[in-house]
Amino acid sequence: MPRYARGTVVSVERSRSEIEECLRRYGASEFHSGWKADAAMIAFQLRELFIRFILPLPNQKEKRFTHKKDRYGFDKKMTEIQVLKEWEQEIRQRWRALLLVIKAKLEAVECGISKVEQEFLSFIVTNSGATIGEWILDDGRLAELTLNVPQHLLLSGPKNTAEIVDAEFEVKEKGTAK
Repeated sequence: MPRYARGTVVSVERSRSEIEECLRRYGASEFHSGWKADAAMIAFQLRELFIRFILPLPNQKEKRFTHKKDRYGFDKKMTEIQVLKEWEQEIRQRWRALLLVIKAKLEAVECGISKVEQEFLSFIVTNSGATIGEWILDDGRLAELTLNVPQHLLLSGPKNTAEIVDAEFEVKEKGTAK
């Protein structure tokens, strides 16, 4: 499957700047960014929530950057310049994808499709400094939450709110279809 912005030439700095401007347009009151060898981070305050995204960065020594298949299917070692070019391309692509994710979440909130808390739930920073997503995954709470869901709830949707008919929703009131 093709990856979003796979061949982008947009710099990391421009993508980060676009994220910051997008957040400002949608009402964020703070913006922070940083990086280390294996990850970049952006954080922002939106309404009363502090939200943090960690963008994992690949290791430049991974085989997918250091070797390519030649036309006969054999691994060919890349030059240092080629490795750097491929690695930087991957990082630019990831920043564009992060921008896309944030824009989509903010627009879903703006249009009333969702709420800020729903869209950014796993990225909300708790008092301990961990995000809600980290808190759920690191302590094994996800398995606990999913194992205790009654099976009949997984197979049926909300009761008496809507019926799906040919991929359209029909709301019934007092025995009549609307």
